[in-house]
Amino acid sequence: MTAISDLRSLTKAQRSTFLASFLGWTFDAFDFFVLVFVLRPLAEDFETSVKELALAIVLTLAARPVGALIFGRLADRYGRRPVLMINILCYSVIELASAFAPSLTIMLALRTLYGVAMGGMWGVAASLTFEVVPLRTRGIVSGILQQGYAVGYLTAAVAFALLFPSIGWRGMFVLGTIPVLLVPFIWFCVPESPVWQETTHQKQDLLGAIAGNWRTVIFMTLLMAAFNFLSHGTQDLYPTFLEVQHQLSTGTVGTIAIIYNIGAIIGGTTFGALSQRLGRRHTIILAALLVLPIIPLWTISNSVLWLTLGAFLLQIMVQGAWGVVPIYLNELSPEGVRGTLPGLVYQTGNLLASVNAILQADIAASHGGNYAIALAIVAAVAAVAIAGIAWSGREVKNVRFGSAGAASTDVRLPQPT
Repeated sequence: MTAISDLRSLTKAQRSTFLASFLGWTFDAFDFFVLVFVLRPLAEDFETSVKELALAIVLTLAARPVGALIFGRLADRYGRRPVLMINILCYSVIELASAFAPSLTIMLALRTLYGVAMGGMWGVAASLTFEVVPLRTRGIVSGILQQGYAVGYLTAAVAFALLFPSIGWRGMFVLGTIPVLLVPFIWFCVPESPVWQETTHQKQDLLGAIAGNWRTVIFMTLLMAAFNFLSHGTQDLYPTFLEVQHQLSTGTVGTIAIIYNIGAIIGGTTFGALSQRLGRRHTIILAALLVLPIIPLWTISNSVLWLTLGAFLLQIMVQGAWGVVPIYLNELSPEGVRGTLPGLVYQTGNLLASVNAILQADIAASHGGNYAIALAIVAAVAAVAIAGIAWSGREVKNVRFGSAGAASTDVRLPQPT
């Protein structure tokens, strides 16, 4: 069966679970990227610089491991479904509060709290999804699920291009409360993970799981640090690069962002499905290395057409590599801590990469405001790092979850037939 026909074979409950997790991650990303698009007008209103306001991005990224730990532990103990609903409520309320921030200090505090809420979303949603969907669909489901991030970015770009001129930055944050509509859908349509119900009696020893699988945990964390440098290094300041260095209008920047996020969705879905055949590691390496030849087109082009094409192609590869991440981390994780460990290493990688916005702003400032150099350096180094780290790791694919799964991922796992 093809990947698409496999998706069509999902039951109603499986589709609802997949949809809820995808939309939860989509809206979470939307709420994050709202700030990315309004950095300049926010800086003007608060009478500060883009570089100083970029600290809000750093604080959000740095706080995400805390959220992954808190919400992940709750999900391992009390179930994926109720924690997913609580998580969505938390980040929606904080996003609404951000719309009424009276000062830079309050905004920084709110974005730190938002980082905690955002940090919990991915791990809980991913564990719920992969504990529900059939094994044969994991590759394409992983690719689509991760691209909830790109869809959130795309939605933020559309909102910025169409609505920002009339509603301003405060109105953009108000739009971030829409995710609360997911809560009743989850309540009525999404079942609890059968794997969690089966293993809930097991002791959930996170420290023991980390100690017993420390090589794997270090590998996952370093891989996620490189991944987050690549994604944030190619996304967070790219709108600023287009506005400041190329003097493009808000509408043009929003349109370019829409186009390259369509590329991201195509890449994540395609490479995610491909990983079901090539394996997780080889697919990650392939996509990461394909980033390198596209970087010049993406950064040093002078026309809108070539900049747009470069951004479109680059995000196909960046998010193509990312499309494999959700299932790869979940298949590497030991039983009993799957709600916590994938999200924790993901967000710890985010923490290590949280200096990206300031780093790129500093590099650009040291080269006379040339953001192209900053973007190119970070993207190239991160892509090579991903390929190298992934090459040093182990292949795991189609690992069974629950009582049939392996107790540890630091030993070679049997491949199911």
